Amino acid sequence: MTLLGSRLPLVAAPMAGGPSTLALAGAVSAAGAFPFLAGGNLTLEALAADIDQARGLGADFGVNLFVLPPWEIDEDAFAAYAEELAEDAAQLGARLDRVPHRDDDRFTAKLTLLCEAPVPVTSFTFGLPPATAVAALRAVDTIVLASVTDPEEARAAAERGVDGLVVQGPAAGGHSATHHPSRTPGPIRTEELVRQVRAAVDLPLLGAGGVDGPLAVRRILAAGAEAVVSGTMLLRTDEAGTSPTHRAALADPAFTETVLTRAFTGRPARSLRNAFVDRHHDTAPTGYPQVHHLTRELRRRAAAAGDPQRLHLWAGTGWRSAPAGPAGQVIARLAEEI
Repeated sequence: MTLLGSRLPLVAAPMAGGPSTLALAGAVSAAGAFPFLAGGNLTLEALAADIDQARGLGADFGVNLFVLPPWEIDEDAFAAYAEELAEDAAQLGARLDRVPHRDDDRFTAKLTLLCEAPVPVTSFTFGLPPATAVAALRAVDTIVLASVTDPEEARAAAERGVDGLVVQGPAAGGHSATHHPSRTPGPIRTEELVRQVRAAVDLPLLGAGGVDGPLAVRRILAAGAEAVVSGTMLLRTDEAGTSPTHRAALADPAFTETVLTRAFTGRPARSLRNAFVDRHHDTAPTGYPQVHHLTRELRRRAAAAGDPQRLHLWAGTGWRSAPAGPAGQVIARLAEEI
């Protein structure tokens, strides 16, 4: 792979909230793929510690940060949603924080950390970093990537001076990288989206979304991506930090589909369809991180209680193909058609 330099054109997606671990990064790197650490929703201190330990891998790695554009949530809609969630919270003994909190996930402090103690690659999702931030990272020899979900976002990212793009199709699990949280990405195969972005910009592309095996990898590479990003396929691996409740749901035949929903966090994210989605999908307001903070304790309690019906069960459309076992075996499987 040209841009990131790993032996295989495969990348482990950054998965915030637990699944991305140092053990997973090490296993992915040892198998020849490129690993990412998830810097989103981490404290500055935890991110610094993870980076220090990751340097011991003896191989390059990346760090992903959230870019949270200002978003003023409708306070009446937020209050109504909090009231709607009260019964779910009571069932779990969870306290709902009914004050809408908006923060930037300590973006400036994390950016300063990455400029003072550079890592090989930094990627951004949910929005675009300022051009000054891109320039500062490039000045310390960090490769800068931006996540995009359509050609318009790709052109805007190219204008910021990034080195490459992560082109995320809507089949990807977890949060959509869309720069506009009020907009739910329409259906399109990742390889077709890669072709559209390739026609719009002249930058190296990494394709993400809908990766369920080696044939998907081959299709995305053939469309013009120089690497393929996989997250869902690694969720059940031994080294991932996926919660036991989430792991069990991924293997449970009772779950039959995924859906893009704002119900859990206020921005589109692909989850297994469960009772929480059925109850709240249509009424959830747009607003990240406000809704994320509102539901965080509820979701934490659901995971601890083994309650998959109230937990955000992030999963891409190919979740049924995600195996249990060593991450290295998953990488080897994905590489079979390269």
